[in-house]
Amino acid sequence: QVQLVESGGGLVQAGGSLRLSCAASGIDISVYAMGWYRRAPGKQRELVASITSSGSTTYVDSVAGRFTISRDNAKNTVYLQMNSLKPEDTAVYYCNARRLTRGGPYDYWGQGTQVTVSS
Repeated sequence: QVQLVESGGGLVQAGGSLRLSCAASGIDISVYAMGWYRRAPGKQRELVASITSSGSTTYVDSVAGRFTISRDNAKNTVYLQMNSLKPEDTAVYYCNARRLTRGGPYDYWGQGTQVTVSS
């Protein structure tokens, strides 16, 4: 059974930092592209940051320069370091693991962790 378990969310003041973790079990994340998504109240889910199996990263413009995604394949864990947090970063953050194969796509999600940034 595949599980992605996020942790590290919480309440922080604007300008503060948080580090989210996503611990995977049941899959080897080294062959997966990993991503962090978020859904703010009343808004659609958006991709915040992603990292390929080879380590290439992408960020949505609103977090570029403030957030850093990384992966530790030995620990089967992906991280999202969030600095200079803003109230508009408030959302539920979800971890995603995705892999495309000839047999079809594999797509797994965590349960989410709440991040609240107070002004």
